[in-house]
Amino acid sequence: MKFAVQYLSFFVIQTEGTDPDGPKKYKHYQTLTHEEYQDSELKSFLDGEFKRIAKRKAEINAASEQVPTKIGRFVVEPGHDLTSNPNYNLFQRLRTAEDKAEFQNFSDDLLRIYMDTNSVRGGAFVLASAKLNELFDDPFLFLFKCDFESKIARVSDEKSLISQVEMAINAKNIKSIQYPHMPEEGILEEWELKIHQASHARYFEDFLKYVSYEKSKPEIVSEQVMEMVNQYMETKWQGADIPYHSVENVEETSETEETIAMRQEKQLFDVWAAGEKRDLQEKWTHEHVVEATKHIVELQPDLELKFKLDDVTIKGHMDDYGNNIHIARMNGRYIVLIEGDNFQFDKGVSPIELLHPEEMQEVLRRLGNGVKRRASGEAPSLD
Repeated sequence: MKFAVQYLSFFVIQTEGTDPDGPKKYKHYQTLTHEEYQDSELKSFLDGEFKRIAKRKAEINAASEQVPTKIGRFVVEPGHDLTSNPNYNLFQRLRTAEDKAEFQNFSDDLLRIYMDTNSVRGGAFVLASAKLNELFDDPFLFLFKCDFESKIARVSDEKSLISQVEMAINAKNIKSIQYPHMPEEGILEEWELKIHQASHARYFEDFLKYVSYEKSKPEIVSEQVMEMVNQYMETKWQGADIPYHSVENVEETSETEETIAMRQEKQLFDVWAAGEKRDLQEKWTHEHVVEATKHIVELQPDLELKFKLDDVTIKGHMDDYGNNIHIARMNGRYIVLIEGDNFQFDKGVSPIELLHPEEMQEVLRRLGNGVKRRASGEAPSLD
């Protein structure tokens, strides 16, 4: 996969004054044609980035809310086409620029829009149209944002040894936009673009005001679970004086014991759903949870199941629950049972790998004896 640059514009964004969050200004350094790019230092710096960005995988529904690479989709009003989207029009003008001067002018238009966002930071900003000649006639548009590196020095001469480098940049943490998105070689999605940025920042999402991003898988699952919770509560309080969904509208002066209990249970679920770290709620039966899990997995296959029991982390798939992963209680303590056909250990030999496993009945007997010893004071508490 080799991209041939058609045009490339290089800008530098700098902070006015000493405050890194202060006002910014930008300067156009140079716009290059295909021939000029071949002889420039930028070729060795960027050539590998085009391929790296194009091959970087991303999902419409990301695996987490903080993934660095996302797929965005141009937003249009119902009944309208892509040409009604300002972000698309700006990108398309750059892709179809007929000469060097036109590409530079359109690049300048884009920079002025980018400079109006809150996410602007100092660094180099590069825009390039590049063809993948073996597959497509029309070029891709690439946007690169490279932050300045602080305290950079290079080896100089025998006398001074090193010299300070002003405005140094590197390719390690490049933020990028690719349009159009190419989910597979030979396939283009003209409604979609791919952005790559640091997970804690939103370099391009503020800039692209008319691009939307689908919800992540955890967000979708959370919504589905809360729908199930609401259905569960509707069923549980079916015979109540007022419908469950109206409990928030009941004035406190007219509340009955039933509405108070209903409101309190709803608040407990709301607090639970909003928590970053959550405990086992002990509300639903095993069968209820299996049915709910089955419904979610049908809509979102390959979902991760991850939780901790004290300091032990368990990680699997959502559909492992009830099949390979089981949760139980024994003498007031929780137990996680994991079943499978084969063990696999990572590097580093441990004595556990030499174990000849006991039968389950013997393990349960040993667990029960341990609980009894701790209860009688013969063994220290695990708390």
